Amino acid sequence: MLSFAAAVFLLIITPGPGVLSLAGVGAAYGFRAGLRYFTGLFIGTNLVALAVITGLAALILASTTIRTVLMIASTAYLLYLAYKIATAGSRIGFTAASRQPGLRDGVALQLINPKAYVVNTTLFSGFAFLPQSYVAEMALKLLITNAIWVSLHFLWLWIGARIKAMNLAPRTQRMINMFMACAMLAVVILALWSSGAG
Repeated sequence: MLSFAAAVFLLIITPGPGVLSLAGVGAAYGFRAGLRYFTGLFIGTNLVALAVITGLAALILASTTIRTVLMIASTAYLLYLAYKIATAGSRIGFTAASRQPGLRDGVALQLINPKAYVVNTTLFSGFAFLPQSYVAEMALKLLITNAIWVSLHFLWLWIGARIKAMNLAPRTQRMINMFMACAMLAVVILALWSSGAG
């Protein structure tokens, strides 16, 4: 069980679309708006986990067409986020939008997020510690995963919200924007590379 918890921590703490966009929403719109997005990400990641546990994800992702559509959709969304962050000027995070990212956006991102499927498949199909009871093992895995997921994502949201509260100099804010945009681009490049290598 400890090796499972360690794997959860290491797989979730690595920057992916969810944590990077959550920090960006916190930095751009503050903690309260970030909490709505956080809740959407939480619901979305649990829907993906349930799809993996029940085998539905394996059935759906067996289709090359569906995998390609998910990759294109997630890549397009990540490129959009990177663009919005990079062109935000002297503001941290996103430019002003007619609508703040919220619950629906968080759920949608997780449903098209390749990292969510890879992480959940790795965690729920491996690290068996209660082979005599599949249901009990999956329930414990969900509990452990969610406890670590909530803690780490809350930390990323808090970091983003703290950046907004710092009222940094415009040049420093632009540098942070560019760093966040480059991080999002790196995630896109890694995702495309790994899909091409696989």
